[in-house]
Parts: sequence; structure tokens; C-alpha cells
Amino acid sequence: MEDFIFRELTDDPQAFFEMLPQDWQDEIVPFWDDYKAESKIYILEKHLAIIGGGIVFYKSPPHFEYFESEASSFFNKGYLYLGFIWITEDQRNKNLGSVWLQQLKAQNPNQKYFLLTEEDYLQHFYEKNDFYRIKQVQNQEHQEWLYLTKSHPD
Repeated sequence: MEDFIFRELTDDPQAFFEMLPQDWQDEIVPFWDDYKAESKIYILEKHLAIIGGGIVFYKSPPHFEYFESEASSFFNKGYLYLGFIWITEDQRNKNLGSVWLQQLKAQNPNQKYFLLTEEDYLQHFYEKNDFYRIKQVQNQEHQEWLYLTKSHPD
């Protein structure tokens, strides 16, 4: 790994939010005060610049009504939700999404995770990072894919 640092972002969440696409910012920023006590932002930095990251949620994130009962079941089984995973466009195709997931899992190797993504093309990425696809979920007008960590199937 080059000069990348993986760490929890505790001081300035806005620095992470600003690198996200605008529609993602619209989904999380207005609600962050309600979620920050039960969430952690983990980032990848290069030369003090945030180049990637994501949020680990200990409860359902905003706008999760369509999946709330199923999410509650996963939380009750000890899973945490991964959301807003993003690598800046200029740092893509360098395996940094995998680095972020590996570093996160290394923090607590026994932790189980679940996530949803709209991007069907990311199946290979998540599978190579020890997730497996469970099913499609309907989110209003679009489909999402549910993934769980492979090492702890339920």
C-alpha cells in the first residue's frame, strides 16, 4: 500500500461528506446530528487528503423505511450496516475500496456487516471482499442488492 492511512474520522465529518456525490450528501448531511452517536466514519487519507471512506452504522441510516424490519433483524444478529462507501474518482482502480474494507474488518475481525447497493456491476467487487449477495430489495423506484459478510452467514 502506498502512503495511505486508514483511520476513524472523529473531528470533521464535513471533510468526508464534501467528497461524496451531491445526492449522497443530501441523504446524510441533514441527518448527521441524529446519527453521529451511533455511527463511525472511517477514511483513507493520502498526504492528509481524504481519498475514500465510508460509514459504519450501529442503527439504520436515514431513508431506510423500505428495509427497516429486515435491517432490525440483522442488527439484532450483531451485524453493522456499511453505507456511503466512496473512493474519489481520481483514486479509482487502485484497489482502495478493497483496502478500506480490509482495514475496517481488521479493526474487529469478528464483526459481521451488511450493505445495500444499487450498482449491480459491483457484485464482483463485494464478492472478492468476502461478501455474498443475498437478494434484490425494492427501494421505491429502483432495485438494490443486499450483501452480507461471507465469514458469518446467517
